[in-house]
Amino acid sequence: MSKRVLITGGSRGIGAATARHLARQGYDLCLNYRQGRETAEALMAEIREHHGVACIALQADVSIEAEVMRLFEEMDERLGPITHLVNNAGILQPQMRVLEMSAERINKTLTTNVTSYFLCCREAVRRMTAGGAIVNVSSAAARLGSAGEYVDYAASKGAIDVLTKGLSLEVAAQGIRVNGVRPGFIYTDMHGDGGEPGRVDRIKGNIPLLRGGQPAEVAAAIAWLLSDEASYATGTFIDVAGGR
Repeated sequence: MSKRVLITGGSRGIGAATARHLARQGYDLCLNYRQGRETAEALMAEIREHHGVACIALQADVSIEAEVMRLFEEMDERLGPITHLVNNAGILQPQMRVLEMSAERINKTLTTNVTSYFLCCREAVRRMTAGGAIVNVSSAAARLGSAGEYVDYAASKGAIDVLTKGLSLEVAAQGIRVNGVRPGFIYTDMHGDGGEPGRVDRIKGNIPLLRGGQPAEVAAAIAWLLSDEASYATGTFIDVAGGR
């Protein structure tokens, strides 16, 4: 069966690493991005040249319902119906205590990080048949809380864990699997979005493995959960967090 995967937030960081990993395994890819068209199209060209699989890059803000529907319809037309989904898009806002957070900030985090996953899961399940698989990228923050920094982000990832468990039970009888990956402190550009590009290096001494993780290490866990090797795994999580 041809495997066609949509990766939201697929142009950088964990999303890009996952795209490269899945391309090596023969998946056809749809790379979603919200901004950064040049980066997404460069990755698309790289994958096409080096891996010989079909690859398209589609712009959409997946927190907006109409754009999610357009994204899936365009993927249907240009690549074919989705068989696998990696929900990875998300935002991290500047470090801040809960006492300082506005409703605007909280709602932006929840809409971008939670609503988008629900919408993409909905449209994917509508198209998937038995053998389909979804991986939701959560975070170790869902367990740790991110006190004094990103409690809103941590809360959004806690919601994703509940979505993963609940949806896995709803669609199990259809032969569709839903699992999650919880990255820990990974070297990506997202820490810069939060105002501290060197955050991983500051914290790594408190990680049992004494180092930050690489996006490729998270990508490997995502790929396994999507694969037939994980055919009896659903509603479960892999922590890729160096022991934290």
